[in-house]
Amino acid sequence: MRFLTSARPLALMTLMSLGFAVQADRALADEIVVAGGCFWCVESDFESVKGVRSAVSGYTGGHLANPTYKKVTRGGTGHYEAVRIKFNASQVSQRKLYDLFFRSIDPTDVGGQFCDRGESYRSAIFVSNPAQKADAEAAKADASKALGRTIVTPILPAGKFYEAEGYHQDYYKGSKRVLTRFGPIKQKDAYKKYRDACGRDQRVKELWGSAAPFAH
Repeated sequence: MRFLTSARPLALMTLMSLGFAVQADRALADEIVVAGGCFWCVESDFESVKGVRSAVSGYTGGHLANPTYKKVTRGGTGHYEAVRIKFNASQVSQRKLYDLFFRSIDPTDVGGQFCDRGESYRSAIFVSNPAQKADAEAAKADASKALGRTIVTPILPAGKFYEAEGYHQDYYKGSKRVLTRFGPIKQKDAYKKYRDACGRDQRVKELWGSAAPFAH
């Protein structure tokens, strides 16, 4: 009987610890998947947000298994360049991230984003559950009201997300030298030149003005 009495507090503490662990796992598991044109840019933008734990470039939305960058950008796979954003919901809400997303792209462009044209550069939000769908739809309606224009960015059911090749991850801060039309320069410098030449920030500021969260 004494064993049972002493075991109860121990069992309660164990259950409480498991409960806290489950809550922590759920917080760490919070993620959204969005497509906003060049995934280097989306990754760069969202990794600057407080509460975002990681942003990973990849491909989703298509029919081809194990897609590659060459196949996706060539077209015909149905895949989008997308980014999986993991975040701490106690620091930044899912709805806030969707609001930031709409204000970091041109959601009125159906054919791609900025200088990047074609199916792989279209914008989209991929949702995995009713809560994500509700937040995404609310953010979309708010963005449409703020712009006074129709938003063409679709909200689609999430499918398998394929991580892009290693050299695409954190491209915007890479120090490896690459050969570009600007000459042999560091990845981070090539990224800056690409982003500027593509007109991303210029167009976002034109659309959103002071509400643009990432435009340089």
